[in-house]
Amino acid sequence: MDRLDELSIFVRIVEEGSLVRAAQRLRRSAPAVTRALAALEDRIGVRLIDRTTRRLAPTEAGRALYERARRVIEAYDAATTDALDAPVRGLLRITAPVQFGRRHVAPLAARFLDSHDGVEIELLLNDRNVDLIEEGIDVAVRIGALADSSLVARPVGQVRRQWVASPGYLARHGTPKAPADLATHEALLGTSRGAMEWTFGGRRRGAPAHLAGRLRVDDIETRLRLARDGRGIAQFLSYQVAEDLAAGRLVRLLRSFEAPPLPVQLLTKGRAHRAPKIEAFVDFAARKLSALPVLHPD
Repeated sequence: MDRLDELSIFVRIVEEGSLVRAAQRLRRSAPAVTRALAALEDRIGVRLIDRTTRRLAPTEAGRALYERARRVIEAYDAATTDALDAPVRGLLRITAPVQFGRRHVAPLAARFLDSHDGVEIELLLNDRNVDLIEEGIDVAVRIGALADSSLVARPVGQVRRQWVASPGYLARHGTPKAPADLATHEALLGTSRGAMEWTFGGRRRGAPAHLAGRLRVDDIETRLRLARDGRGIAQFLSYQVAEDLAAGRLVRLLRSFEAPPLPVQLLTKGRAHRAPKIEAFVDFAARKLSALPVLHPD
C-alpha cells in the first residue's frame, strides 16, 4: 500500500468514527482497513486511535496527524485535478476474464479508442487473478468477492451461477427439482477442481447425492455447445447463457437453489497510480458495463 493511500484510509477512519463505515465508504474490507491503521501506527510508533465500544476517536497524536494528512490529500487532489485536464494518452493495460472479456470488454475497449486517439490498449484475457502491481496492469475486471486488498473497486453489476439444460435433454431425461435429483442426470463439468463441484444455496439448501459427469471440458464455449446439443446439465455464469435462455435454446433449472449473486467490479491501484487515461477509461467502462442487462440478473 502506498503512503498516500495509507493516509487517506486514516483520514476516512477519523471522519467516519468507525472502521466499518470507513471500509464501506472506501469500498474496502474492514480487515484491510484495520490492517492499514495498524501498519501506520506501527511505522509511526504512536497510537493514533482510541477504540471504545461505541466509537473510535483520534488520540492527540492522531488529531495532529489527521490535520496534516487532510491538507496533504487536499493538495494532492488539487494537483491531480489540474493533471486530469491534460490529454488522455498512453498505453492502457487491461485484464478481464476470458469469456467476459471477449463478449463485453473488447468491444468496449475498441469504442474507447474511437474517442481517444492518443491511447493504446493491451487487453489481456485470463481467468486467473493477475497481480496488478507485479504485472503492470492499469485496470482489471473481476467477477466475485475480493480478497482483502488495497485495490480500489468500482462495482458495475453482478452475475449468478445458473444451471441449464436444453429442452431436448429435459424431454428425454426429465427436469430435476432438487440437487439430489442430479444423481440420475448427466453433468457437463469443467476440469478444474472448483468446476467439478457445484455449490447450492438459496432458501432451500441441499447437495447432490452424486454428480455423474463423464464428459469434462475446460472450455466454456465448448460446454455451452454441448449443453445446447442436449448432452447434459451444466452450470454457467448468468451472462454466459443469457442469450440462450432468451432464445429458448436452454432452460434455467434449480432456481431456488442458486447461490447469492457475485459482484462484477473494475479494479485499479491506489489513488496515486491513477493517470488521466485510467480515470477516463474507468468512468467510460463503468457507465457502459452498468447499463448491460446481463449484469442485472433476476
